Amino acid sequence: MSNTDDHLERSLGFLLADTSRLLRLKFDARAKELGLTRAQWRVLAQLRRREGINQSALADILEIENITLARHIDRLEEKGWVERRSDPDDRRKWRLFLKAEVQPIMDQLREISVTIREEVMDGIPDDERDRFIETLFRIKTNLTEGRRER
Repeated sequence: MSNTDDHLERSLGFLLADTSRLLRLKFDARAKELGLTRAQWRVLAQLRRREGINQSALADILEIENITLARHIDRLEEKGWVERRSDPDDRRKWRLFLKAEVQPIMDQLREISVTIREEVMDGIPDDERDRFIETLFRIKTNLTEGRRER
Protein backbone atom coordinates (compact mmCIF):
# COMPACT_ATOMS: atom_id res chain seq x y z
CA MET A 1 0.00 0.00 0.00
CA SER A 2 1.41 3.42 -0.92
CA ASN A 3 1.75 6.31 1.53
CA THR A 4 -1.18 8.02 -0.24
CA ASP A 5 -3.40 4.95 0.15
CA ASP A 6 -2.36 4.58 3.78
CA HIS A 7 -3.14 8.24 4.39
CA LEU A 8 -6.60 7.85 2.84
CA GLU A 9 -7.28 4.67 4.81
CA ARG A 10 -6.38 6.47 8.04
CA SER A 11 -8.03 9.78 7.16
CA LEU A 12 -10.28 10.99 9.98
CA GLY A 13 -12.92 12.21 7.55
CA PHE A 14 -13.01 8.97 5.57
CA LEU A 15 -13.00 6.81 8.70
CA LEU A 16 -15.83 8.78 10.31
CA ALA A 17 -17.88 8.79 7.10
CA ASP A 18 -17.36 5.07 6.45
CA THR A 19 -18.07 4.14 10.06
CA SER A 20 -21.20 6.28 10.09
CA ARG A 21 -22.39 4.74 6.82
CA LEU A 22 -21.84 1.20 8.12
CA LEU A 23 -23.63 1.98 11.39
CA ARG A 24 -26.60 3.43 9.49
CA LEU A 25 -26.79 0.34 7.26
CA LYS A 26 -26.75 -1.96 10.29
CA PHE A 27 -29.39 0.15 12.02
CA ASP A 28 -31.47 0.32 8.81
CA ALA A 29 -31.65 -3.46 8.62
CA ARG A 30 -32.87 -3.73 12.21
CA ALA A 31 -35.29 -0.78 11.99
CA LYS A 32 -36.75 -2.23 8.81
CA GLU A 33 -37.97 -5.15 10.94
CA LEU A 34 -40.11 -2.55 12.77
CA GLY A 35 -41.48 -1.27 9.47
CA LEU A 36 -39.46 1.94 9.56
CA THR A 37 -37.51 3.54 6.77
CA ARG A 38 -34.19 5.30 7.41
CA ALA A 39 -35.90 8.65 6.93
CA GLN A 40 -38.56 7.80 9.51
CA TRP A 41 -36.20 6.56 12.20
CA ARG A 42 -33.92 9.55 11.66
CA VAL A 43 -36.87 11.95 12.09
CA LEU A 44 -38.05 10.12 15.22
CA ALA A 45 -34.54 10.03 16.70
CA GLN A 46 -34.01 13.74 16.17
CA LEU A 47 -37.46 14.55 17.57
CA ARG A 48 -36.68 12.53 20.68
CA ARG A 49 -33.67 14.78 21.24
CA ARG A 50 -35.34 18.03 20.18
CA GLU A 51 -39.04 17.72 20.83
CA GLY A 52 -40.88 20.96 20.03
CA ILE A 53 -38.39 21.94 17.31
CA ASN A 54 -39.87 23.71 14.32
CA GLN A 55 -40.12 21.86 11.05
CA SER A 56 -37.68 24.11 9.20
CA ALA A 57 -34.95 23.71 11.84
CA LEU A 58 -35.41 19.93 11.84
CA ALA A 59 -35.07 19.85 8.05
CA ASP A 60 -31.77 21.73 8.40
CA ILE A 61 -30.47 19.26 11.00
CA LEU A 62 -31.46 16.31 8.82
CA GLU A 63 -29.96 18.05 5.77
CA ILE A 64 -33.12 17.61 3.71
CA GLU A 65 -35.53 19.98 2.01
CA ASN A 66 -38.46 21.28 4.05
CA ILE A 67 -40.96 19.72 1.63
CA THR A 68 -39.24 16.33 1.96
CA LEU A 69 -39.48 16.53 5.75
CA ALA A 70 -43.12 17.58 5.44
CA ARG A 71 -43.87 14.34 3.57
CA HIS A 72 -42.12 12.28 6.24
CA ILE A 73 -44.05 14.08 8.97
CA ASP A 74 -47.29 13.48 7.07
CA ARG A 75 -46.62 9.73 7.11
CA LEU A 76 -45.65 9.73 10.78
CA GLU A 77 -48.78 11.73 11.60
CA GLU A 78 -50.88 9.16 9.73
CA LYS A 79 -49.39 6.45 11.97
CA GLY A 80 -50.36 8.54 15.01
CA TRP A 81 -46.75 8.96 16.13
CA VAL A 82 -46.06 12.65 15.55
CA GLU A 83 -48.13 15.78 15.81
CA ARG A 84 -47.70 19.26 14.46
CA ARG A 85 -48.64 22.21 16.66
CA SER A 86 -48.66 25.78 15.52
CA ASP A 87 -45.72 27.86 16.66
CA PRO A 88 -46.93 30.46 19.16
CA ASP A 89 -44.33 32.92 17.84
CA ASP A 90 -45.03 32.44 14.13
CA ARG A 91 -48.30 30.99 12.84
CA ARG A 92 -46.64 30.05 9.53
CA LYS A 93 -44.38 27.54 11.32
CA TRP A 94 -45.08 24.18 12.88
CA ARG A 95 -43.53 22.71 16.01
CA LEU A 96 -43.18 18.94 16.10
CA PHE A 97 -43.91 16.61 18.99
CA LEU A 98 -43.86 12.87 19.56
CA LYS A 99 -47.15 11.31 20.61
CA ALA A 100 -47.45 8.73 23.39
CA GLU A 101 -48.41 6.07 20.81
CA VAL A 102 -44.86 6.07 19.40
CA GLN A 103 -43.24 5.23 22.75
CA PRO A 104 -43.11 1.44 22.16
CA ILE A 105 -41.34 2.08 18.83
CA MET A 106 -38.93 4.52 20.49
CA ASP A 107 -38.15 1.91 23.14
CA GLN A 108 -37.44 -0.67 20.43
CA LEU A 109 -35.22 1.80 18.54
CA ARG A 110 -33.29 2.40 21.75
CA GLU A 111 -32.85 -1.35 22.27
CA ILE A 112 -31.57 -1.68 18.70
CA SER A 113 -29.15 1.17 19.32
CA VAL A 114 -27.81 -0.36 22.53
CA THR A 115 -27.42 -3.79 20.90
CA ILE A 116 -25.56 -2.35 17.92
CA ARG A 117 -23.33 -0.26 20.18
CA GLU A 118 -22.38 -3.41 22.09
CA GLU A 119 -21.72 -5.30 18.85
CA VAL A 120 -19.47 -2.61 17.36
CA MET A 121 -17.61 -2.03 20.62
CA ASP A 122 -17.05 -5.76 21.19
CA GLY A 123 -13.53 -6.46 22.38
CA ILE A 124 -12.86 -2.83 23.33
CA PRO A 125 -12.31 -2.37 27.09
CA ASP A 126 -14.69 0.00 28.90
CA ASP A 127 -12.01 2.61 29.61
CA GLU A 128 -11.08 2.75 25.90
CA ARG A 129 -14.78 3.03 24.95
CA ASP A 130 -15.19 5.96 27.34
CA ARG A 131 -12.06 7.72 26.02
CA PHE A 132 -13.19 7.16 22.42
CA ILE A 133 -16.64 8.67 23.09
CA GLU A 134 -15.08 11.62 24.92
CA THR A 135 -12.69 12.19 22.01
CA LEU A 136 -15.58 12.18 19.55
CA PHE A 137 -17.42 14.70 21.75
CA ARG A 138 -14.32 16.91 21.74
CA ILE A 139 -14.08 16.69 17.95
CA LYS A 140 -17.77 17.54 17.62
CA THR A 141 -17.37 20.51 19.97
CA ASN A 142 -14.36 21.76 18.03
CA LEU A 143 -16.36 21.56 14.81
CA THR A 144 -19.53 23.17 16.19
CA GLU A 145 -17.64 25.97 17.88
CA GLY A 146 -15.91 26.68 14.57
CA ARG A 147 -12.41 26.65 15.97
CA ARG A 148 -9.76 27.75 13.53
CA GLU A 149 -6.75 25.73 12.52
CA ARG A 150 -3.88 26.20 14.93
